[in-house]
Amino acid sequence: MLIEITKDLFIDEGRLVFKASRSGGPGGQNVNKVNTRVTLFFDVAGCDVLSDIRKQRILDRLSTRADKNGVIRVVSQKYRTQKANRRTAVERLQELLREALKTKPVRKKTRVPERARLRRLEEKKRRSMLKRQRAEKDFEF
Repeated sequence: MLIEITKDLFIDEGRLVFKASRSGGPGGQNVNKVNTRVTLFFDVAGCDVLSDIRKQRILDRLSTRADKNGVIRVVSQKYRTQKANRRTAVERLQELLREALKTKPVRKKTRVPERARLRRLEEKKRRSMLKRQRAEKDFEF
């Protein structure tokens, strides 16, 4: 089965490695018996579907989730079934990869308008004058 990341990028689910373990949290005695927590591993560095530029962008932006070998780890233990946690982990990976591959718009440099700059300087002069007048007053008792 293919997982859609963007309109032009699909990843085969066979490239994902799932590992189940015991989950914490509520669930009664079921928690102690069933491996419902799912950890998903995706090898970004070894994926031939991704270009080198995309790989680098993903690893840069998801550096906290990736290990030194370029494998991204996503954990899901929200639900009480392994199947639901597996689906949630895949959806989270899709979301993370989509966000990592988005290009940020280039910031256009702007100048402060001349009138705003003059208004700020006038206000500074006015405050300065006010404080100077207060300091010059000499109170006698």
